[in-house]
Amino acid sequence: MYNKQKEVKANLEYLRKLFIMPDSPDKFIEFGHELLEMIHDFFQEKGGIHSAITLPELSEIFDQTAVPDRPHLIKDVLSEIKDKVTAHSVKVGNPYYIGHMISAVPYFMILMEMIIAALNQNQVKIETAKASSFVERELVAWFHRLIFNKTEKFYQRHIQNPRVALGNVTSDGTIANLTALMVAREKAFPPDGDFPGIRAAGVDRALRHYGYARGVVLVSTRGHYSIKKAANMLGMGEENVLNIPVDEHNRMDVRRLHRRIEALKEQSGEERTKIIAIVGIAGTTETGNVDHLQKLGKAAREVGAHFHVDACWGGAALLVDEYRDLFKGIEGADSVSIDAHKLLYCPLSMGLILFKSERDLNHLMQAANYIIRRNSVDTGRFTVEGSRPFACLKPWASLKIIGREGYGLLFKSAKQNTDSLREILDGCGNFEVLNLPELFILNYRFIPQSVKKQLYEWDRAKKATRDRQKVKALEKNIRKVNHIVNALNIKLHKALRRDDSTFVSRTTLESTRYRPQNIVVLRAVLVNPLTDKAILQEIVDTQNRIGQEIWKEFKAAYQRILKEPVPGKRRKAQG
Repeated sequence: MYNKQKEVKANLEYLRKLFIMPDSPDKFIEFGHELLEMIHDFFQEKGGIHSAITLPELSEIFDQTAVPDRPHLIKDVLSEIKDKVTAHSVKVGNPYYIGHMISAVPYFMILMEMIIAALNQNQVKIETAKASSFVERELVAWFHRLIFNKTEKFYQRHIQNPRVALGNVTSDGTIANLTALMVAREKAFPPDGDFPGIRAAGVDRALRHYGYARGVVLVSTRGHYSIKKAANMLGMGEENVLNIPVDEHNRMDVRRLHRRIEALKEQSGEERTKIIAIVGIAGTTETGNVDHLQKLGKAAREVGAHFHVDACWGGAALLVDEYRDLFKGIEGADSVSIDAHKLLYCPLSMGLILFKSERDLNHLMQAANYIIRRNSVDTGRFTVEGSRPFACLKPWASLKIIGREGYGLLFKSAKQNTDSLREILDGCGNFEVLNLPELFILNYRFIPQSVKKQLYEWDRAKKATRDRQKVKALEKNIRKVNHIVNALNIKLHKALRRDDSTFVSRTTLESTRYRPQNIVVLRAVLVNPLTDKAILQEIVDTQNRIGQEIWKEFKAAYQRILKEPVPGKRRKAQG
């Protein structure tokens, strides 16, 4: 039960005091201290990553169906937040939490969030965002130079030129990708004679004018789901996002891309297809791998398509020279998206979309009489979104406080953690690493050492024989065992959630050594600088202990598969 809060009689004098700084700073400082103590207690609290409360119990806490009528004291509401919200929030900054692309953030980010809230600037218009508009354009120029590296003269001319935009600050990577594909769509179906362009006329009329049945976007099977969301919102249809299979390193298979392009080019008449964009991934969300950006850029240029690079996960690694080779070819992109709340270690959420041409965002320009007037300096003229907060202050300040050298050390720590986890998993024997990590994401699964050995033996036998019947039997056995191990890892992941001393995420990949079979993998994201080798050893020990307990439930089913006859020499069953 929670304490009943004291209600306050509503009056305008009381409400006015809520909207201004108190005459004395004492009260403000008092609440500030309470807030910081609450946050500190949250981080220092011992126990699991998630609170013990169940989801049904949480639903009973937040079961008020009507908006509160009477005002309540701030201190009472802060106390309610502490008891109801903070106490049951996920400790995503915990060094044992290595499951998602969210991590600990520098403590000064709390100060940045306070400044953003206090100033309450609206980035849509200079009248509501004076200095902050210039901060935003400076940040955009920094990242544009990091990616496209044009001349100093270019940046001096355009960094604060209100007639063009090198990019936008967005709410997140989804809006960044949407903006990129929106520009790609406008460029694919521009005005032509009496046709006013797709922006004015719509998708159906644009396709008919240019003689196409559809427009498509090509992206790998590792592409983020925001690409399909963007296609939906832009009227192109999710079916027209064509997924190209990946190679063994989770990069788009360039040969298959070219085969798909050739097949599309062969279509004629009512089946003609316009390739609107090719999307490269610079840091896939599931595996952290980077596409062959040079080759994808060349393919896009050959077919006259917009080349967009989704670098929401990995883009910030461009800050460090050690990682630039991974992104070779990104400078040839037409647009690049980056998330500040990932490898820039900023709180949620903020994205960036950068365009190689300073004129590309002119395709989206809007104007209104009361705001973003045609000849104004308002950044909102170039953005998909309207009102936006001063979110760019967070990465702008972070880049000054941490610097490129500091980010280099953070990424070095992430690389060491990735290498350490792989070393620990390999040393244990009861795990199998299933990706080649490039940007701090490791995919692996729990599998008893004897089972892993058996799968490898079957695989070698399959490659060594020309007996098709035997090959099929061996493949069948491999699929059956993998099905069991998939179920084992799903159950392990759920058990780890209940144990709650550590956390990793889970996904399913078709691109492992067992392709095309779908394999359930555990997914570790290793960017938290508070995580170290000792902690990773504890995490693996926990997973190994629980995994071995669960395996007892599956062992009999596995042994039955071993007893099934295989053409040729009979195998002696292993346990």
